Amino acid sequence: MESRIPFSKSQLLGLMALSFAIFLIANDITAFSVAIPSMEKEFNSDITTGQWVMNGYTLVFGVMIISGGRLADMFGRRKIFFIGSAIFVFFSLIGGLAVDMWMLLGARALMGVGSALMWPAILGMTYRMMPADRSGLAGGLVIAVCGFSNCIGPLVGGALTDWLSWRWIFFINVPIAILACLICWKAIPYDSADKVEEKIDYLGVATLSIALFGLLVALDLAVDIGLKSPLVITLVSIFLIFIGLFILVERRDSLDALIPKDIVRNYRFFAAGITTLLISVIFFAVLFFIPQYLSKVHGYSAIYAGLGLLPMMIVQGIGSFITGSLYEKLGARLMVAMGVLLMGLSMFILSHLYKGSPYIQLIPGLIILGAGVSLFFPTITTAAITAVDPARASLAGAILYMFQIAGGAMGLGMNTTIVAMAPDISTGIDRAFTVNAYLALASLIVSILFVSGKVLQERVEE
Repeated sequence: MESRIPFSKSQLLGLMALSFAIFLIANDITAFSVAIPSMEKEFNSDITTGQWVMNGYTLVFGVMIISGGRLADMFGRRKIFFIGSAIFVFFSLIGGLAVDMWMLLGARALMGVGSALMWPAILGMTYRMMPADRSGLAGGLVIAVCGFSNCIGPLVGGALTDWLSWRWIFFINVPIAILACLICWKAIPYDSADKVEEKIDYLGVATLSIALFGLLVALDLAVDIGLKSPLVITLVSIFLIFIGLFILVERRDSLDALIPKDIVRNYRFFAAGITTLLISVIFFAVLFFIPQYLSKVHGYSAIYAGLGLLPMMIVQGIGSFITGSLYEKLGARLMVAMGVLLMGLSMFILSHLYKGSPYIQLIPGLIILGAGVSLFFPTITTAAITAVDPARASLAGAILYMFQIAGGAMGLGMNTTIVAMAPDISTGIDRAFTVNAYLALASLIVSILFVSGKVLQERVEE
C-alpha cells in the first residue's frame, strides 16, 4: 500500500488559520439569531426590521460570492482573503459601535462583502494546501468546521448577549480574524500572478448582482407579504430582466466573462450545483424550524433550543472527517446518493411531530440527518471543485455556495409558507418536512444520473 504524503508544519499552520476563518464566517451566520430581540429593544425597532440583521448579511454574501470567487482566481486567493478580512473586521467594529438600527444593518450588510471575498479564497487555499492523496479531506474539513460553527453560534451569541452585550458578538470577530490573517501571512505561500491578463467583468458583476439581489429579496419578502404583492412581482421582474442581460453580456464578453465558458459547459459541475440546490432546503429548514418547535411548543430558551441541534451537529462534525478519507475509495456518486437518501429519510422521521412529542423523539432523525449532511456536502464540494480546471477552484466553490444559498432561501420560503398556512406549528412542520423528503427524492435521481463517479487521480493530483 502506497504511503500517504505527511502534512508539513506550514500546511498544518495554514489549515489551522483557514479553520479559524471558516469558523468566523459560519459562526456569524447563526450567532446573531438569539441577539436580535436585545437589538430591537435597545433601538426600539420591530421584528420586521430586526430580521434584516441576519437576512441582510446572508443576501449580500450570496449576491457577491461569485464575484469574490472570480477575483480570487484572477488576483490570488491569499491577497483577496486579506482584503476580505480587512473589510469584515472594519465593519464588525462599526456594527459593534452602532448608534441606531440603520447603522447596524448597514454594517452587517457590508460584512457580507468581506465574507464573499473571504469564502471562495478560503476554499481555493484549502484544496491547494492538501496533499494530493487527501483532496477529499478538504471538503470534510470545511464542512466539519462549518457544522461546529453553526452549532455553537447561537450558544456563543446567547452567552455574550446575556453576560456582556450583543455588541461583543461583533467585537469578538476582530481578534479571531487578526489571528487567522497573521498565521496565513506566515504559512500560506504567495499565489498572485505577476501579470493579470484577464480583466474584471464589471458589467457582468453588476447585472448578476442586481438579478440575484432581486430574487433573494423577493423570496424573503414573499413569506410576509405574499407572492401576489406588487413589490414581490417587481423584484421577480427585476431578476428576470437582469439575468437576461447577464446572459447577453456573458456571450459578448467571452474572454473575461464572470462565469467562463469552460464552467458553463461543464455538465458535471452543474449537476453538482443542481443537486445542491434541491437538497439545501433540508439543512436550512432544520436549522430554522427545530429551534422554533422547541421554543414555541416546549418553551425552551434560545440557548437550550440551540442545544437541541447538538445530536445532528456532533454526528455531522465527526462524519465529515470520515467522509474525506472515503472519497477516493467510494467515489462521488455513491457517497452523494447515500447522503441524499439519509437526509430524505430524516425528513420523514422528523415530520412525525406533534405537540406532545418529547425531545428524545427528535434525536434519531437528527442523528440520521447529521450523517447524511456529513456524506453529502463535503463530497459534493470536492466533486464540483475537482470537476473544473484547478485555476477555477475558487470560482467553482463560490458558484456552488450560491446554489446552496439560493436553494436554502427558496426552500425556506416555501417551508415557512406551508407552516404559516397550517393550524399549528407541529402540523406545519409535518407538512413542510414531507415536501422536503420528496425534494430529496428528486435530488437523489439527479445525483445518480449526472454526478460524476470516482474522481480521476490525475485531477486530484492537479
